[in-house]
Amino acid sequence: MKIIGFVLLLALALAAALVVAGQLGFLSGKPPEGLGVHQGRLKPPSLTPNSVSSQAGLYADHPQRSYAEVAPFKYAGDGKAAMLRLAELLQGSERCVLVTREPAYLYAQCSTRWLKFTDDVEFYLDEAASVIHVRSASRLGQKDLGVNRARVEALRARFGQSISSAPMLQK
Repeated sequence: MKIIGFVLLLALALAAALVVAGQLGFLSGKPPEGLGVHQGRLKPPSLTPNSVSSQAGLYADHPQRSYAEVAPFKYAGDGKAAMLRLAELLQGSERCVLVTREPAYLYAQCSTRWLKFTDDVEFYLDEAASVIHVRSASRLGQKDLGVNRARVEALRARFGQSISSAPMLQK
């Protein structure tokens, strides 16, 4: 009985230490190099299953291409207005900080509640195709338990709702 109690106490202490480390920023990681738009492309998906990208199909031999694939955000009308609305949605998202806001590019850092793992989220306006490309990737770890995909899809749903009620974004 004493061993089980000790193991349980040790597990609780380790969990508490992990939360404290996260809250102090020790689990946030560093921003990766190569973010931004280069020759019409965002950075490729991660080599591990912890990212999503609407441009994953551009990297035919990429080992995580099929895992990472998501659709770009579609819009009608003014692309710059669509990007402004997306920037507003990011700014209104919990634990997301909009770092770069340009007419055709957005970069945000989003973190988890308890451990403060940070994900890098980018958007690139492709006006010729009337889409906004997206890439969301974890900085640390091998897997993300679907967090990046869930974030992108939640933003897509909010974006779709916002453009259906905003006449300036309609054709």
